[in-house]
Amino acid sequence: QVQLVESGGGLVQAGGSLRLSCAASGRTFSTYAMGWFRQTPGKEREFVAAINWSGTSTRYAEAVKGRFTISRDNAKNTVYLRMNGLKPEDTAVYYCAAGTTANLGRNYYTSAEYAYWGQGTQVTVSS
Repeated sequence: QVQLVESGGGLVQAGGSLRLSCAASGRTFSTYAMGWFRQTPGKEREFVAAINWSGTSTRYAEAVKGRFTISRDNAKNTVYLRMNGLKPEDTAVYYCAAGTTANLGRNYYTSAEYAYWGQGTQVTVSS
């Protein structure tokens, strides 16, 4: 099994930056694609970003493209989400997710593609 632990969330002013981390354990981290999702009360979980096993392929939701960057350090079993130019609408609980394949499939943006999830970390962006 896989355990994922997110960290790095907090309160930041609009226009500010934050970097989230997701530490993984329980399997060979470098073998699997990873993703970030977010969720606010009353809304469905929303895709944010994804990255393949080697970090050579990334995908982003249109809402965050150009502002967020997903990366990974397989030696540390960690995936990151750097968030720049934060907006109040970015406020959400952010979840790290581990896939079951090395590469990103055509449905990389759906929750069903990911088998394991972290507990989430709160990001709040003030206006």
